[in-house]
Amino acid sequence: MNINTKLLHGYPVIDSETGASSIPKYQTSTFHQKDVFNHTGYSYSRFANPTVDAAEKCIAALENAKYGLAFSSGMAAINSVLFLLSNGDHLVLGKNIYGGTYQTVTDFLSRFGVECTFVDESNVGEWEEAVQDNTKMFYLESPSNPLLTITDLEAVANIAKQHGILTACDNTFMTPLAQHPLELGIDIAIHSATKFINGHSDVVAGLLATNNEEIYPQLKTHQKALGGTLGTEDAWLLLRGVKTMGLRMEKSVSNALQLAEFLESKVQVKTVYYPGLASHTNHDVHMKQASDGGAVLSFELENTDQVKALFDNCQVPIVAVSLGGVESILSYPWMMSHACMPEEERLKMGVTPTLLRFSCGIEDCDDLIADLDKCIN
Repeated sequence: MNINTKLLHGYPVIDSETGASSIPKYQTSTFHQKDVFNHTGYSYSRFANPTVDAAEKCIAALENAKYGLAFSSGMAAINSVLFLLSNGDHLVLGKNIYGGTYQTVTDFLSRFGVECTFVDESNVGEWEEAVQDNTKMFYLESPSNPLLTITDLEAVANIAKQHGILTACDNTFMTPLAQHPLELGIDIAIHSATKFINGHSDVVAGLLATNNEEIYPQLKTHQKALGGTLGTEDAWLLLRGVKTMGLRMEKSVSNALQLAEFLESKVQVKTVYYPGLASHTNHDVHMKQASDGGAVLSFELENTDQVKALFDNCQVPIVAVSLGGVESILSYPWMMSHACMPEEERLKMGVTPTLLRFSCGIEDCDDLIADLDKCIN
């Protein structure tokens, strides 16, 4: 089944009770028990809900996985994975990591007695060198947020397997349309479905997919016990949004490549970070494991005056936190996605006051380029 067909027919999209062409919103907190002594159905929406179940089957289908789980946010999904670790365990993760993930690792896992080592994620050897007797998890993010650094997922997964280490990969930027971590040997794929999977900037949601029969029950327990289950309304909106993801991503990725090439030609732009460009440091590695460069790019200007002028004068993209909407979104990682990190750590990873991130929507690319052209002087 090809992807645009799969997005419409590859998981439950028709209500089994009525034949409705859209899974209904089962907007309820609890369910009547016809036989309290022999219960086999739904009981409470924090444990399971038919609308949420459909969303979970959706991500399982898209990631070609046995199991899917839906959460109230991308961070709820990430935390459910990281909380698989216990006191005395050791975690290895890339140094260029999403700010929210960094905060969980430094503010919570360290307090819970979990050791953490940050490595240059693009250097496979550093993952191997970081392994200790108590290493229990590799946490990956490729491309990374916001510098689009690349990790060789298959190579790192192979190292993990040799040492019996669990692997998890944030696949938000690439989506399950362009990159399949599980097929590259990763144990758990993570998505902030707030972004491209929903695609309309009106939902906050997280998704996990795995084939690991031992880990799935633990993740399910975390979903229920930590209270991060996706709500019914958001699950329904996600199911509506995902149907057009193939068409949306095709346009957004095309826009991103054209925009990256344009920015690379501007003398005022110091650096463009986009793995779809041949000039990207790990372009070959990325294109080996993904089918395109994605719809997100970052670029660095010469000074903060240029940054201010860009934000003051751009008119087409919205200026906001987040990414992955049908509208282009211009973000300022220094004060947005990575503001929770200490300034020293931001600078160390390359998140500077002159770095901007651009999530390409589905506008006409000529308009996006013309808008930025008049702002970058």
